[in-house]
Amino acid sequence: MVNTGRRALCGWVVWCAVAAAPADTFAQWPQFRGPNGSGVDSASGYPVAFSPSSNLVWKAVVPYGQSSPVVAGGRVYLTASEGDRLLTICIDAATGHELWRREVKRTRAQKAYHANDPASPSAAADEDGAVVFFAGFGLVAYSPDGRERWTLPLGPFKSFYGMGASPILSGDLAILLCDQRTGSFVVAVDRKSGRIRWKRERPEAVEGWATPMVFRPSSSTAESRLVVLGSNRLDAYAVDTGEPRWWMPLGSSGSMGTVVASGDTLFVSTTGSTDPGLPPFEGYLQKYDTNKDRRLSSGEFSADKDMGEHFGWIDADDDGLITDAEWKLTADLARGEFGAVAIRPAAARGKLDPAAVLWRFQKNLPYIPAPLFFHDVLYLVKTGGIITSLDPATGRLLKEGRSGEALGEYYASPVAADGKIFLANVEGKITVLKAAPQWDVVGVNDIGEEIHATPALSGGRIYVRTRGALYCFGAK
Repeated sequence: MVNTGRRALCGWVVWCAVAAAPADTFAQWPQFRGPNGSGVDSASGYPVAFSPSSNLVWKAVVPYGQSSPVVAGGRVYLTASEGDRLLTICIDAATGHELWRREVKRTRAQKAYHANDPASPSAAADEDGAVVFFAGFGLVAYSPDGRERWTLPLGPFKSFYGMGASPILSGDLAILLCDQRTGSFVVAVDRKSGRIRWKRERPEAVEGWATPMVFRPSSSTAESRLVVLGSNRLDAYAVDTGEPRWWMPLGSSGSMGTVVASGDTLFVSTTGSTDPGLPPFEGYLQKYDTNKDRRLSSGEFSADKDMGEHFGWIDADDDGLITDAEWKLTADLARGEFGAVAIRPAAARGKLDPAAVLWRFQKNLPYIPAPLFFHDVLYLVKTGGIITSLDPATGRLLKEGRSGEALGEYYASPVAADGKIFLANVEGKITVLKAAPQWDVVGVNDIGEEIHATPALSGGRIYVRTRGALYCFGAK
């Protein structure tokens, strides 16, 4: 086992400040994007200004990984990887001291696009410990003190861009979505034993990276449903049994982020197109089919500077050649009814009646970041620092604008608390908005390191994971 004390002395954990807050003062941020994926915390006292030299509570040096931090029981859980070592790291939320580090060896080299990494899915945790998922291994459960409780090998997976959906906890279940090019499924596992309680195949799903959420309608008699965003539809299942309940077609260029809810209404955002997602195959043949066999090899396709590195996404059968049929299949994935959408499914069964869609907005749509519902406003943020606020009842545009000092790419989803919204871009700049229909930028904080992970909010503290560190910021 790792000697965490020795690691601290050797510089693995950098102490910048020590806070003496007891563990029970820390609210739960138990999964990717916090409570039920909402991105919202109820605490107050969050700072507007923070940086490595301002309002820093502590900093811990951690290995690289794109998973987002989660906070439960006074602990912060992260996943990371170092070669074949798949790591789960537990850090004291109050002090930044590393409590334990555990590893499993990956059982296979899961190929993935270079923008992904072996530790993209975030942990799911509560006061009873954490459940983590690695595409190169499967599920692992740990107790709060780092004891391995069970493992459930899963895979191998067929996903050119790699796996990204994070596990969630619901009652005594750990639930994981595994959408891939073929063989997609969603599985629920007994939290204590690791035994599979139910597994639902998803033959209609062709890849996807969205983390599911549990929809609890306001009616006390309504059944809770697991809502799953897929590549070309939105599905709901009974949480306890996995039985299908309802579904609706939904175009998506990449099913990512999480669905969010307010009362009986669901909000989801996808990019897509009413046209095919790729230009005509014939044009590519004319440009790159050098041997004139009406197929494109990897070498031929690599001549395209924009699409060449995505050969494996289109080559569905991995035979090293792109055919007209494979091109058409990929081109059609994004086609359909897309957008920021408000849905009220009520007690539906089967395919949703179109009347269940309250409104649809098709401008300024983010590719990766999920929508945020906060203080009766729906927010979207996309690459370029473009921020949009919508009336959640009607879909009416309230305000659109930019964070002028924080342009660039956005992978992290927006999070909110204390009347503030926090938006992190890849360059390491975090914009703070005053939450309102006519929102205002009240600050832009430069962390100085790349940010791919979504920040965690807990008890007035902001936990930000960068390429090589975990920062904890809080008002002094």
